[in-house]
Amino acid sequence: MAETKEAAAAAGPVEEGRSKTVVVVGVDDSDHSYSALEWAVRHVATAGVATELVVVHAKQAASSVVTMGGAAVAGDMVRYVEEDLRKRADEVVEKARSLCVANSVEGVVEVIDGEPRHVICNAVEKHGADLLVVGSHGYGAIKRAFLGSVSDYCAHHAHCSVMIVKQPKPKK
Repeated sequence: MAETKEAAAAAGPVEEGRSKTVVVVGVDDSDHSYSALEWAVRHVATAGVATELVVVHAKQAASSVVTMGGAAVAGDMVRYVEEDLRKRADEVVEKARSLCVANSVEGVVEVIDGEPRHVICNAVEKHGADLLVVGSHGYGAIKRAFLGSVSDYCAHHAHCSVMIVKQPKPKK
């Protein structure tokens, strides 16, 4: 509970003329992302002030996933990859909506085409977010340098407070 109060304080006061705090949470189909969504839903459910939850899922273009094999292979593969990405987006949306309903939290769920780091930061701007919540895959510095990190990018580029939720360590 202390973490929720600290995050509410970090989000800062609601700007004058606004009636609620806006929390944006970036989600994908990973367990790390779901932990961030759970944290955000708990935060909104216990915030004690009017809070709007915006759940954002970035659906990458099939062409960004299919990069090898030439034009003939890519043409066939793009259809399959696009269908898979759409199914994953539908599953993410359903999980997010179910979690919100189970916790009596009203939330807006958006699926936006694009690179996750840019989609999430743009959603922060679009909604005038006071707090952004994202998960962390827990990559080391070298892996983050090669693969990139959505949470690192958002921490440096989002124009609001950012909560990076780490996956709990497995119990031994």
